[in-house]
Amino acid sequence: MSIGVCGKDPETANHMDLLIYVCKGLAVMQQALRQQQLARPAVDHFIMDALFCTITNANFDVASIAARITRGVELKHELSEAAAAAGLAIQPIGEVRWAGPPASYARVGKLVGVLQATNEDIRSLKELVIYGLKGMAAYAEHAFNLGFADDAIHAFIQHALVETTRQDLTADELVALVLETGQWGVTTMALLDQANTTRYGNPEITTVHLGTRNNPAILISGHDLKDIEELLDQTAGTGVDVYTHSEMLPAHYYPAFKKHSHLAGNYGNAWWKQREEFESFNGPVVFTTNCIVPPLDNAGYKDRIYTTGAAGFPGFIHLPARADGHTKDFSQVIAHAKRCAPPTEIETGSIVGGFAHAQVMALADQVVEAVKTKAIRKFVVMAGCDGRMKSRNYYGDFAAGLPQDTVILTAGCAKYRYNKLQLGDIGGIPRVLDAGQCNDSYSLALIALKLKEVFKLDDINELPIVYNIAWYEQKAVIVLLALLHLGVKNIHLGPTLPAFLSPNVAKVLVDNFGISSISTPEDDLAAWIA
Repeated sequence: MSIGVCGKDPETANHMDLLIYVCKGLAVMQQALRQQQLARPAVDHFIMDALFCTITNANFDVASIAARITRGVELKHELSEAAAAAGLAIQPIGEVRWAGPPASYARVGKLVGVLQATNEDIRSLKELVIYGLKGMAAYAEHAFNLGFADDAIHAFIQHALVETTRQDLTADELVALVLETGQWGVTTMALLDQANTTRYGNPEITTVHLGTRNNPAILISGHDLKDIEELLDQTAGTGVDVYTHSEMLPAHYYPAFKKHSHLAGNYGNAWWKQREEFESFNGPVVFTTNCIVPPLDNAGYKDRIYTTGAAGFPGFIHLPARADGHTKDFSQVIAHAKRCAPPTEIETGSIVGGFAHAQVMALADQVVEAVKTKAIRKFVVMAGCDGRMKSRNYYGDFAAGLPQDTVILTAGCAKYRYNKLQLGDIGGIPRVLDAGQCNDSYSLALIALKLKEVFKLDDINELPIVYNIAWYEQKAVIVLLALLHLGVKNIHLGPTLPAFLSPNVAKVLVDNFGISSISTPEDDLAAWIA
């Protein structure tokens, strides 16, 4: 059996391919209905969630994917009836017509995957669009959970899905669609930033503790701030502490969460170390989104893992979605925590974060003066994803080797390679400025645009900024496309260029945008910083 790098088996992967196929059919139908002001919000949300649940390491539960396929087929029937009632003729492509029974899902899934496009370049560009849409859908769903939505974002996601069904698009037209996807990625990240800061306040400089207390506790992972809000509310006064894990670390930076004295700290590191860290945590773990590492058969923590939202894994308890007007129910997780021993301490000390755009703008005079006096010679954007491969050691070595007059701007779980290094500060400005989650790469773009304005530059690429981005999954792809849309060039991408890029498509990105891969920390430091 062939297993993907994230641990997903072929059956699950085939079901996900079929779910995307169903989404494309729904997009064709919803787009036609939208033109007549007849679009259905339930379809918008379904497509958003379906794309989200197919991102890397989010959902391994084939039963939940199959249930989504079944629901998608039901929605196609409903849209077909609505179109007929409105006198609309829907293009009868396979994605629209297919309505097979559940028994056919695995077989059909093999036939509609990414390899159905025989032209390597066309296939590569279409997949680049699809990956960008998946990342965009994840951010849109986080905003939606906080009551923020934009119909134009749904309309674009569906437009782009429809475009990938076309057989007559040229490579040039698809390159344009890739860049348009980046444009809407910026729009979506801006919406999520608005949702987060409206609900929880602007992130501020915060010291986060890494040790443990002597109370039973819940570890919450993933990215969904609505989930941690409700978990903190429900654990208040219960004697149960809450710790963040991996990409949930930035929750500590928001003022609204600081009122909770039982938000005890951050436990562990990036997602890929969870097998050891979940064992020592002792209490239940809640996955609000990706990134799940399939547990070993003998793992002692398997019965302590809960999933919710787009996340899922066979054998893990899945917490139902919140009903309209109600909060999500974490009572069984809290009861479980009370039966468990407190977390085993695996490290001590603290880390500092909270440098999203509003906080950095508040330090603007100090930052600008440091640049003018050459106390800060260069900024290095090191956003993106971490991973288990030894090649990822590059990022920690690169950060440690940076000269003392450089500052790292970071977001995403890639920061765990260097956010606990003692890199010091420059005139009180920490040399690692953590903006937050991967979606907070939007903050890094705003900071760059503000610096361009302050220094009265014509081109963002004239700034003393080096981009050294680590990628792993689709949310990193939409961040990359967003940076390309903003005009950023000469981005270094690693540990390797994405394998789904054909040689010709990779050449377009290299020639037009200066994208390159990394080499060794020593060579790259000499080439980019010196």
